[in-house]
Amino acid sequence: MVDVKKATILAVDDTTTNIEVVKGILSQDYLIQAALSGKMALKIIEKRQPDLILLDVMMPEMDGYQVCQQLKSQDSTKDIPIIFLTAKVQEDDETKGLALGAVDYITKPISPAILKERVKNHLLLKASRDLMERQNEILEERVIERTNQLAELQDVAMVAMGALAESRDPETGNHIRRTQHYVRVLAQALAKIPKYQQQLTPEVITAMYKSAPLHDIGKVGIADSILLKPGKLTEEEFEIMKKHAAYGRDAIVAAEKSIEVADNFLTFAKEIAYSHHEKWDGTGYPEGLTAEDIPLSARLMAIADVYDALISSRVYKPAFSHEKAVSIISKGRGSHFDPNMVDCFLTITGEFNAIALRFLDQD
Repeated sequence: MVDVKKATILAVDDTTTNIEVVKGILSQDYLIQAALSGKMALKIIEKRQPDLILLDVMMPEMDGYQVCQQLKSQDSTKDIPIIFLTAKVQEDDETKGLALGAVDYITKPISPAILKERVKNHLLLKASRDLMERQNEILEERVIERTNQLAELQDVAMVAMGALAESRDPETGNHIRRTQHYVRVLAQALAKIPKYQQQLTPEVITAMYKSAPLHDIGKVGIADSILLKPGKLTEEEFEIMKKHAAYGRDAIVAAEKSIEVADNFLTFAKEIAYSHHEKWDGTGYPEGLTAEDIPLSARLMAIADVYDALISSRVYKPAFSHEKAVSIISKGRGSHFDPNMVDCFLTITGEFNAIALRFLDQD
């Protein structure tokens, strides 16, 4: 049971005799404060809130109803229980008091037994409500904390799985970190176009950002002799290399089957892994999809992936400058890349360059 002993009670009455009566009944169990007017009561409450207020109705200048109304109108004091103590015995008077937010209405002369029990019961109710609210706050805090932890673990898992694939090709370095940031800033720019506003909500963009590290997860299924070949691949080798898109999709499909609830980031991860090598004009792989038949997430990833490949050094080519990479992507507008995305990309090339410098590969 909640302990309400030594709770603070404010007795408000313009007659000192009535204050003394209340003290005589309750002071053994509670700390009693006193106010001889409504204005004095408000000043006391402003400095230190009591746990319960015993409030006379008929007082000069500011009556009990006015005091109650003012306290209930303020968020900081609206939850303090108020019990009216009054000689007014009409039903309308009691109804008015309860309508203003008082929890009880006790008529004078005061019965000590009734006052004790009602004060005790209302303090218990308040203590129980406070405890429940605090427990709810703690629960909400724990849910938020746990949700944040799970989100962080999810992010770490995605990056780790992406890094596992990238580790097969040591030259890629910070590629997965750069590309996921490219995807986010490009999606945010595209979201400003009315056509894409409903598709690219902040939640969707976050899910795409989280799923981007898995774009080349299928590389784990490609033999080192092909994946790490320093020169140009033969046609046969390139056909094998192209299978990494399907390998990645199939790995994510298998992961989806292990959870009961569909998750956006896995859906986008599957789209990105399988379709980010498709081209706007249909000359890409693995399906030869064209235009908007290519998933939006994969079209975003295509620009991010190609830009980063262009500015990165490989055993078979030097790193291109940012300016040359921008020029190449611009020339691919409407053939390799979604025209709208290229237009957006050209407005934020500075952000791409900043990301590249932030996650620069170290020799």
